[in-house]
Amino acid sequence: MTKNSIVFVGLDTHKEFIEVASLEDGFQGKATQHGRISTTKVSIKKLIRQFESKFPHATLHFVYEAGPCGYWIYRLITSLGHPCYVVAPSLIPKKPSDKVKTDKRDALKLAYAVKNCDVSPIYVPEPEDEAVRDLSRIREIAMRDLNDARRQLKALLLRNNINYPGTANWSAKHLRWLAELVLPHPAQHIVLQESLNTINERVARLERLDNQLAHHIMQWRYFPVVKAVQAMRGVALLVAAGMVAELGDLTRFEHPRQLMSFLGLVPSEHSSGGKRKLGSITKTGNIRARRLLIEGAQSYRHPANVSKEHQLRQEGLPKIVIDTAWKAQLRLCQRYQRLMQQGKHHNVIKVAIAREMAAYMWAIAKQIVLPAVDIRKRLARVPA
Repeated sequence: MTKNSIVFVGLDTHKEFIEVASLEDGFQGKATQHGRISTTKVSIKKLIRQFESKFPHATLHFVYEAGPCGYWIYRLITSLGHPCYVVAPSLIPKKPSDKVKTDKRDALKLAYAVKNCDVSPIYVPEPEDEAVRDLSRIREIAMRDLNDARRQLKALLLRNNINYPGTANWSAKHLRWLAELVLPHPAQHIVLQESLNTINERVARLERLDNQLAHHIMQWRYFPVVKAVQAMRGVALLVAAGMVAELGDLTRFEHPRQLMSFLGLVPSEHSSGGKRKLGSITKTGNIRARRLLIEGAQSYRHPANVSKEHQLRQEGLPKIVIDTAWKAQLRLCQRYQRLMQQGKHHNVIKVAIAREMAAYMWAIAKQIVLPAVDIRKRLARVPA
C-alpha cells in the first residue's frame, strides 16, 4: 500500500452492534469484512487503533448512515483526527436487481458509495445546535399534544349536542363556561373534568417550554441570526428559532436556490425530447422547516404594513437587515395578491411565497457577522 492511499471504512450502525467493512483505494481495491463490534465508545476506539496499526501509511475515511443513533459516532471519530461522513439512507444508490439486503452488504455498500462519490455527506450540527433543535422540537410536540386534548374535549361536547354560544374558543370566558357545564351522566362529567385538567397541565407545560426556549436562544451562538430573520413579516421567535435550529448555518448554501431545493420547495421536473413538464414540489429535505415557512407565508395575504409588534422585533437591527425585510414584504405581498387574481389555489400561493421567504432569510443571514471564534471553529472542523 502506498503512502498516500486511502482506506474507506463502512459502518452499518445499529443499537447493539456495528457491522464493519473496509475498501482499499484503487481500481481493484481490496474489500474486507471485519465482523461486528459493540456500539460503545471503547469498541470504536479499539477499532480505529486496529486500522491505524494495519494501515500505518494510509488515510482512514469512515462513513455511516444517518439514523436514530445520532451523531456521537461522527464526533468521536473526528475528535480522533479521522475524516467521517454521515450520509442520508434515501440518497444511497440501489440497483433494481439488488434483492438481497444484509448488514455485511450494507457496510460494504457504504464504503463503495463514498469511494465512487455516489453520495454527498449531510450537514452535521454542533452539539449545542442539536440541543437547541431538540428543545425546539419538544416545544412543537407539546403544542401538538395540547391541540389533541382540546379536540378530544370538543368532540365530547359535539357528541352531546352542546355548543358554545360565544365565538372565541379557549379564551377566559370559554374556560369559565366549560367549568360550569353539567353533563347528563356523572361518568361523562368525570371525562369532562379530566379533559379540562389535561388541557390545563399541557398549557402550563407549553408555557414552561416557551420560557426555556427563549432563555436558551438568547445564549445561543446563532442568536444574532435568529433575531435578524425576525425582521421579516411572518417570522416571529418560534418560526425563526425553529428554522435556524433545523437548518443550522444558512450561509453554508452557496446560493438561495440550493436552500430552496434543500427544503423541497422547488417543482419536480420530467423533461425529455425537447418537452419540459413541471410537477408538484419535491417535498425533500427538512419537513419541519418547510412547514414553518408555509405557516409564515400566510401573513403576506394582507397589504404591506409594519405593525407595532413588528417594529419591536426590528429594534436594534442593522439598517440593511430592516431594508431587506421591507423589500421582501413589498414584493411578497404584491405577489400574493397577483397570484390570487390569477385564480391560483391558496396552497400553491403559500408554497410560492414560502420559497421566496427562504431566499430572503438566506440574504439576511449573509448580512449578519457571527463571532469570530465560531467562524474559526467551522473552518477548522473536519469536512462532513
